Amino acid sequence: MTASYTPAVTVLIPVHNRVGYIRDAIDSILAQTFTDFELLIIDDGSSDGSAEAVAAYPDRRLRLLCNSDNLGIPGSRNRGIDAARGEFLAFLDSDDRARPERLERQVAYLRAHSDYAAVSSWIEWMSEGGKPLGRIKRKAVAAEQIAAERLFRSCLENSAAMARTAILRRYRHREHIKLGSDYDLWARIAADHKLAALPQVLTYRRQHGGRSTQGRVEEIKVWRLQIFSEQLHSLGIAYSPSDLERHYELRRMQKLPMRPDSVYLDWAQDWLQRLRTANACDPHYPEAAFAHVLGMFWLKACWYAAPELGWRVWSRFWASPLRAEVWPALVRLVRTRFAGQLPALSRP
Repeated sequence: MTASYTPAVTVLIPVHNRVGYIRDAIDSILAQTFTDFELLIIDDGSSDGSAEAVAAYPDRRLRLLCNSDNLGIPGSRNRGIDAARGEFLAFLDSDDRARPERLERQVAYLRAHSDYAAVSSWIEWMSEGGKPLGRIKRKAVAAEQIAAERLFRSCLENSAAMARTAILRRYRHREHIKLGSDYDLWARIAADHKLAALPQVLTYRRQHGGRSTQGRVEEIKVWRLQIFSEQLHSLGIAYSPSDLERHYELRRMQKLPMRPDSVYLDWAQDWLQRLRTANACDPHYPEAAFAHVLGMFWLKACWYAAPELGWRVWSRFWASPLRAEVWPALVRLVRTRFAGQLPALSRP
């Protein structure tokens, strides 16, 4: 591939000491049904032979750049964004695998939807050996829902995302955010542009002990709290460290060591209503979708508190104006799952 050639897509894979997995990631791209791409690998100072494994591929669509210093994931991704030749840029982690139709379907979507900045997909976990496990991570697919959720979670799966390269160059990864720079990137883009996700699995995520986020929950939390705080500040919400901590807990309730008590429910109802009121006055998030997201978090808090607090929780739920947006979801839950025990809610 000559330097003057402009492919439709640049597939970007940063790699650091992933010699056991990088070939699988590369092979999954070289086997794509859509062939007008370059595969750009950024080696970030590997010492295990990853760069040599990449260089051994004879395919002319593959380009290897080696960092002279270890830049970390956000820095390596920015270098790839700067060096990309394609109109579109698709991310893939070095230990993940793309399905053969991934590029074809995402290019078709972005070409058919010129007002969208990026499109991702659902992902499925696979074992360390590469066997799909049947555990699918489903995220919001519609632009308004994705934008509404960005105050609580990463709105796109980065390793499954394709975006317009020109937009990525305007926003870039903020390199001081060492863990979760992808969440920050998509949250900032979603504030100004439409994002979507295809409701199908187009990427497999490998489950293994060497993932960069493995065992680093507290570090990840620090960066997430910073991303939350910046959005809350923009929304004009005054908050305490305790508010920020509890906001973080809203989306991890099923993982907490203790169920919510009446004090937490008092806080949750007040906090979620404050968010709704602030957004109604100065919309930063699509109002209808945001009200639904807030209502679902109110339902979730009540749901997890119910085993300890009993029927009184549901009188509180119905008395709150937050419940208005989630009645259909509650009906579905009761019809399908309420059979003498309360299930774990995975969303929101």
